Amino acid sequence: MREMFDIAVIGGGVNGCGVARDAAGRGLSVLLAERDDLGSGTSSASTKLIHGGLRYLEHYEFRLVREALKEREVLLRAAPHIIWPLRFVLPHLKGLRPWWLIRLGLFLYDHLGGREILPGSRGLDLRRDPAGALLKGDLKIGFEYSDCWVEDSRLVVLTARDAADRGASVRPRTEVLSAERNGTHWSLVLQDRITGRNEVAKARILVNAAGPWVAEVIGQRLRFNSAARVRLVKGSHIVTRRLFDHDRAYIFQNADRRIIFAIPYERDFTLIGTTDIDYHGNPAEVAITPDEIDYLCTAISEYFVKPVTPEDVVWSFSGVRPLYDDGKTAAQEATRDFVLELEAEGGVPPLLSIFGGKITTYRRLAEEVLERLSPWLAGAGAPWTRDAHLPGGDFPVRAFEAEVARLQAHCSSLDAALVRRYLRAYGTLAWELVKGVRTAEDLGEYFGGGLYEREIEYLAAREWAMTADDVLWRRSKLGLRLTAEERARVESFMHRSRGADVAIDVASSRR
Repeated sequence: MREMFDIAVIGGGVNGCGVARDAAGRGLSVLLAERDDLGSGTSSASTKLIHGGLRYLEHYEFRLVREALKEREVLLRAAPHIIWPLRFVLPHLKGLRPWWLIRLGLFLYDHLGGREILPGSRGLDLRRDPAGALLKGDLKIGFEYSDCWVEDSRLVVLTARDAADRGASVRPRTEVLSAERNGTHWSLVLQDRITGRNEVAKARILVNAAGPWVAEVIGQRLRFNSAARVRLVKGSHIVTRRLFDHDRAYIFQNADRRIIFAIPYERDFTLIGTTDIDYHGNPAEVAITPDEIDYLCTAISEYFVKPVTPEDVVWSFSGVRPLYDDGKTAAQEATRDFVLELEAEGGVPPLLSIFGGKITTYRRLAEEVLERLSPWLAGAGAPWTRDAHLPGGDFPVRAFEAEVARLQAHCSSLDAALVRRYLRAYGTLAWELVKGVRTAEDLGEYFGGGLYEREIEYLAAREWAMTADDVLWRRSKLGLRLTAEERARVESFMHRSRGADVAIDVASSRR
């Protein structure tokens, strides 16, 4: 480890990895320490959307919506393999928001962000449109608009990969036990959670991007008092077998003025979410409750002809959003904007803590962090991420099918669905994954669900995967397709590959 870093970042979620990537690309030396796996907290438990936040308009958060709408297409260009356009169907239900208000909101949504790639909104006759076929008969009119889908966990790990490729020291499963100011720098005590060994690192600036644990870092690791307040809000999702055949998503208004999404998921499933509930427990132990499952099933069943029941749920996941506490009474009304708290009075080494934020605006958040820290970063490069691709994303937005065809022609003996999944997950880096592969046998041991030994080895070597959960629930969602026995085989294989009997004390993904 180098003697002194320019910046040390605590937290390997989307914001922490975004800061590390931006800083490394400006020529700064960066250390990123994450206690568990990259993206294993809030960043892997989102609704998987890059969106402006249509419902934030009625809370008058126009600046947030405008910035998020602008970022949609910036991120779409940066990672067209893991981010792609998605059309949303919004049926109008009498007695809730009037149709003219929705139309006005969509007009603003179309024009606030300087949209160039995504198509605009339009009205729908649900009696004739295929999207209306599975909806109840009293739903006659609706609207359709654009946002984007994102593989959220992959967004985190590819951002970390880019940071590392640009020189950052990315250290998953490395806990910051303590950090204290020592003259002109910070001294951090790190513990490798695999080996148990401790080491000391030094940095001129410390960035606290610990997400739901941001207050814990301030109070317990730094032993500081902070005037800023964090509000933990739990969001839960359920997954069912595929509920509809088309490739559009639904956004439904609920009687409590919340909205619920039903989104095509992993080809054969439907993702339904989310809830918004204040949370007061340990973020590492968050899990969906039966009441939340009932709430989501009931909300969806208000619209679909065929009701969705708890028995239809094949998987669920929950996360905790670390929102800045702005004093709003309802969890769904708390701001999704980010707040940066900088503490550097008296010439001490700076500490910057991040509260809140949306996955959509993570790149812009990182830029603003570097802007706020610029007085202490003489010689750092200029902002650069707006026009830069993430690893594997170096092809035009509309060229995905052409990239699939090229790889399928190269790997003609492989299953076409497997090749398409490789392109979706790895983009142009899929060529590295299949290098030298002529037949499926060249991919090594088969574990089920389209997962081969070659891919596991790639994820371990290039994306810091160490456990079956890393591979099956974060780097991919293949856990939905493997049996319990097959998942156990993956874990056994990875344990053998590590070549050591080491207990890894990490929180398992909720299944």
